[in-house]
Amino acid sequence: MSLYSRRQAIVAAAGFTAFAALAAKAQNSNVKRSAILEIDIKRNGSRPSTKGSSDWFTGAVRVDPLFQAPDPGRVSGGQVTFEPGARTAWHTHPLGQTLVVTAGLGWVQREGGPIEEIRAGDVVWFPPGLKHWHGATPTIAMTHIAIQESVDGKNVDWLEKVADDQYRK
Repeated sequence: MSLYSRRQAIVAAAGFTAFAALAAKAQNSNVKRSAILEIDIKRNGSRPSTKGSSDWFTGAVRVDPLFQAPDPGRVSGGQVTFEPGARTAWHTHPLGQTLVVTAGLGWVQREGGPIEEIRAGDVVWFPPGLKHWHGATPTIAMTHIAIQESVDGKNVDWLEKVADDQYRK
């Protein structure tokens, strides 16, 4: 047996051992084996867009659901597009929220803080319980992916709307 063949055999044996350990762990855990071995693809266009509720948004907003992790996962994500001047109401998230800005120009603000500009490529983190809002600027639309986790089935607490004078500061 050549040196190359021995290396291949060692690598193959190590890979098999790691796979066998993973399979044994899956059998002995509360997680279904199929949850570890199968994937779920959500095809583009398979989930309908919705208009952002006027209870939670000001202006024209479109929400495109992206994913909702199955139990025991609790993370979800959606793509939100704000037309110029559109924005969320003030709100908080029990486990925080991450925004990945994918297009346009927007604003974010935490309670008591300045309005800050965000643009495509920026990533924004709001800590758990931080009162904040986000949306487009008055003249340019903005799209972001919003990612958050749920506690007892809830991932957001909606509060009062952002007044026009607060928005235009």
